[in-house]
Amino acid sequence: MAKWVEVRKAGNFEEIGRRNHISPVLARLLRNRGIEEDAQIQAYLHGGLEQLHDPGLLKDMDLACGILAEAIEEGKKIRVIGDYDVDGVCASAILVRGLRNAGADVDAVIPHRVRDGYGMNMDMIENAYADGVDVLLTCDNGISAREEVAQAVAYGITVIITDHHEVPFEDTPEGRRYFVPEADAVVDPKQPDCPYPYKGICGAYVAFQLICFLHKEILQRELTPAFYDELLQLAAFATIEDIMDLLDENRPLVKRGLELLNTRPVRGIRELITVLGLGDKPIRAYQVGFMLGPCINASGRMDTAEKALRLLLTEDADEAMEIAGELQVLNEERKTMTERAAEEAYAIIDRDYAQDKVYVVYLPDCHESIAGIVAGRVKEKYGHPALIVTDAEDGLKGSARSITAYHMYEGMTEVADVFTRFGGHAQAAGFSLPAEKLDELRRRLNENCKLEEKDFGEVLRIDLLLPLQYANYALLREISLLEPTGQGNRRPLFGRAGLTLTRLDFYGADDIVCKLSVRDQGHGFEMTMFRRSEEIRTAIADKYGDQTLADLRGRGAEIPLLVVFTIKEDTYRGGNAIQLLVEDYKIQ
Repeated sequence: MAKWVEVRKAGNFEEIGRRNHISPVLARLLRNRGIEEDAQIQAYLHGGLEQLHDPGLLKDMDLACGILAEAIEEGKKIRVIGDYDVDGVCASAILVRGLRNAGADVDAVIPHRVRDGYGMNMDMIENAYADGVDVLLTCDNGISAREEVAQAVAYGITVIITDHHEVPFEDTPEGRRYFVPEADAVVDPKQPDCPYPYKGICGAYVAFQLICFLHKEILQRELTPAFYDELLQLAAFATIEDIMDLLDENRPLVKRGLELLNTRPVRGIRELITVLGLGDKPIRAYQVGFMLGPCINASGRMDTAEKALRLLLTEDADEAMEIAGELQVLNEERKTMTERAAEEAYAIIDRDYAQDKVYVVYLPDCHESIAGIVAGRVKEKYGHPALIVTDAEDGLKGSARSITAYHMYEGMTEVADVFTRFGGHAQAAGFSLPAEKLDELRRRLNENCKLEEKDFGEVLRIDLLLPLQYANYALLREISLLEPTGQGNRRPLFGRAGLTLTRLDFYGADDIVCKLSVRDQGHGFEMTMFRRSEEIRTAIADKYGDQTLADLRGRGAEIPLLVVFTIKEDTYRGGNAIQLLVEDYKIQ
């Protein structure tokens, strides 16, 4: 069960609101998110692309772009090596589009998730050598590919790495030792000596910064506004889908990117929006993260990510529509497989791993392409770090997802000798290992884990205790100024005690929608809750009995209730109303 915590940051919200021409409620919501100074408030509310950092601050950016400019001038063959997730596909599209715009001879290769695994491998190096490739340019991978880089350099291939993942390291008595591949240039803000002021950017945004710097500073020609917007929206799309914190420059990047996705999306995304039936709906971070993004991801999970890359590169409407339809079908298959694998993982945890701090779950029949999604489901359900492991052609492979209190990459680094290969960052990682090492992995991760009981479980941070009658359009307009919300910039949550639950109704397939009729200070309200219908039925029956539950379904009853809720505009079936969405509840 989630822990409820009311955020109680002090401040003179009336005065803050007066100075910044905002309401005291909005001032409090900003204060709860660490936005305190007047300059911060103005930048948060009104800042634009001028807040994007200078790409030249990225270590080796000038070196990387100088190499690329020379290769373009001499007609050398450049090959982009991307990754099969949304970030890697968007990064590849940005680099291919941007380099072709500069006149480069460039192609792209994305590893097959099952055959190749994550990132650049030796087969890709051999193929590049055989194909006469002069320059290898990675994106969203490469920072851990020391052996592969060394082989490419030995063949006389120039290697440029662009990445955003953690640099491999080991802790020694003399301090932490980092292992940066000996490439011709390495552009990754996570390098310890990189002066770039914000480290939490995705791989596609690193690629975007490279293309901008190449054109403006090296080639001395500006990107056209329309072309710049196309690349920027791909970087914003990947920032959302790769769950980067919407802080610092990520916020204006995503804000502008969403504006573009709603007005002039790139051809492939426009057709995907149409196929999913979103053409008449606003595209927000939710639609990117949970509807559009998963279709791009499904290409690399269920087939080959090169199909998704073609979607983002094509200007042919018929081709884009055909690919978009194929991706939608693949995503539906992925959903079915994910549900089945997640239920299996829950059963194993409930039966065998209740005492573990870090869940290491072996699902031999789980398609390795969905291991990361299942790990995320486990993490959300139990509030524990989770590693999902499945069979691969050579040993085992898996994906990990973590909670805020546990740095997954550092935890895995402590047991690095168990893995054949691993890489990632604080919240997510991928890995492979020999089958005989599985039990050792689980044991050692848990032995090393310093998490305590207070670290587990979801924490709902309540911004304000709010009577339901104050949840109106005026407040909704205030909340809209916080958009885009997401990782690192959460939606406002409100709490209310003293409610009386008077009726329950259920709608949709499998009763997915629960409507709660409640009374607050003599006024009646309707609240909506998704995907927890069976849970609330069980909770009421356990506490008050089956007859009370039946009364709530029929003529009505009265039960004390506490809720945590959000407020949104309900435009279902063309109407406009305030919708109160229950995020959590307690039956008293």
